[in-house]
Amino acid sequence: MTIWLRLTPIVLLTCCVAQENGPIGRLDPEMAAADNAADGLDWHDVSKWGAEGRILPSAKRLRWFDRLPADAEGKVTKAVWSLSRHSAGMMVRFRTDATAIHVHYKLLKGSLAMSHMPATGVSGVDLYARDDTGRWRWVQVARPSSQEVKVQLVRGLASGTREYAAYLPLYNGVEFLNIGVPSGSTFEGQRPRQQPIVFYGTSITHGACASRPGMVHTAILGRRFDSPVINLGFSGNGRMHQEVGDYLTQVDAAAYVIDCLPNMNAAMVQQRCVPLIKQLREKKRDTPIVLVEDRRNTNSWILPARDAHHTANHAALRAAFEKLQADGIGNLYYIEGDALYGTDGDGATDGSHASDLGFYRQANVFEPVLRQALNR
Repeated sequence: MTIWLRLTPIVLLTCCVAQENGPIGRLDPEMAAADNAADGLDWHDVSKWGAEGRILPSAKRLRWFDRLPADAEGKVTKAVWSLSRHSAGMMVRFRTDATAIHVHYKLLKGSLAMSHMPATGVSGVDLYARDDTGRWRWVQVARPSSQEVKVQLVRGLASGTREYAAYLPLYNGVEFLNIGVPSGSTFEGQRPRQQPIVFYGTSITHGACASRPGMVHTAILGRRFDSPVINLGFSGNGRMHQEVGDYLTQVDAAAYVIDCLPNMNAAMVQQRCVPLIKQLREKKRDTPIVLVEDRRNTNSWILPARDAHHTANHAALRAAFEKLQADGIGNLYYIEGDALYGTDGDGATDGSHASDLGFYRQANVFEPVLRQALNR
């Protein structure tokens, strides 16, 4: 006997509810972080008190929000110099009792997003605050739609004075940044903290492809350790350059994390790793140095040539690490790369660059090693 079943299709309807005095289809204004900045605000210029993530802050700069000083032009490669003008890793802290926070900033480039990375990560300003326990928690992110952004970032904040942290764009530069609060609100800029954890690396360190600036593993670790961070990730150009090392040695760092293998091959690692670490150790006798293997591309399990590349890189870095130890270079630490993004293949946007999930997992792998290195 044949039994026939009649299947009724299920139709899912999603509706945009019109906001009061607003068009159908507009984002919920509580979530949009794109309302025009209001009048009656006091604006505070971030450069008046400082941003974490700028090395040698007293050195002359072509633009205040450049990561490297002006004298790096012509010393580092042209690509590194150009990328150093991105504000990746910079973070501004302030205290206020305001119930609304606005931002006004201008970006270096009109290109706000990339094909695999949204404008919120490339060009957004990402706001966090300390809760009553002292833990950093996310508040809101700017969604830029033009090169100059002047918006109400968040409103309706719970009453009380608290500390905020605003992370700057990852893959764009910043010409200026002002924080706006309603007139009469208290406001105090927090000066940059000393002894940062310094990360030197590639596009992944740079922030590709986080959905917002606070989701990069360097930022996550900064919040977990409650420590300042310097992000010297240079997309496609983190190659253990001695010229970058010259600037690393000028920083009073809590620790150095060298994470350049995604831009290198085994021969480059063999040639450059030991000299870079000895260059650091010559100037910084006791500062912890962490060497990081490259992550495996999340699809390398089915790409034998790519998998072999990672295996060779890992072997070269391990050999360099062992040679450094044999040469008496101490306070060295090592992070293996096989599980940096996890092992299920879901930690990257394109196989190579981390998604938010990949950055979170990477931070989890880094954290215990850094805790050991920093004795925290």
